[in-house]
Amino acid sequence: MNVRFDEKGLVPAIIQDAGTKEVLTLAYMNEESLAKTIETGETWFYSRSRQELWHKGATSGNTQTVVSINYDCDQDALLVLVYPKGPACHTGAVSCFSERGYTGTSSLADYQILQSLEKVIVDRERERPEGAYTTYLFEKGVDKILKKVGEEAAEVIIAAKNRDAEELRWEAADLLYHLQVLLVEQGLPFKEVLRTLEERHKDRS
Repeated sequence: MNVRFDEKGLVPAIIQDAGTKEVLTLAYMNEESLAKTIETGETWFYSRSRQELWHKGATSGNTQTVVSINYDCDQDALLVLVYPKGPACHTGAVSCFSERGYTGTSSLADYQILQSLEKVIVDRERERPEGAYTTYLFEKGVDKILKKVGEEAAEVIIAAKNRDAEELRWEAADLLYHLQVLLVEQGLPFKEVLRTLEERHKDRS
């Protein structure tokens, strides 16, 4: 790649979720970490504080699978699209840009709850804490989960038919939750659904 590194041999790399388009973090790469990223298909960066290479997720398991790498018109900044395996931020947040300064009507951060909810459901499925409703659903099995998805879908229809916005908001939230439980039970990551939506959007644009 014909990239222009700065006087310290570094180039800023914006890491973006390929499915949700959320900006996950801003890091730096040097020539070696960029080469390793291309070679391994996972993100490698250069730590300016430690002055060494680091493989994202090497210790936490929160690796990032690279989908594409683009550079800007000046060739001095990179945009790396990834599919993340876990949160990007060392704080445990999905994105390093979770803290809000000014927000207009909406932002991608509004949708982080879907990723956070999936993580909670995955943890419930693995740990099965006693007394948790999600544990109850997993222990009852797929038939119970499917029944709840059907019930909540019907409730959404009724709320919409009644033109009851408040009821619709609550029932839609219940439907999304139970759908997430079903996806986890089936072993289908939510990001795969987002990837399908993205592919359909590309085909129709």
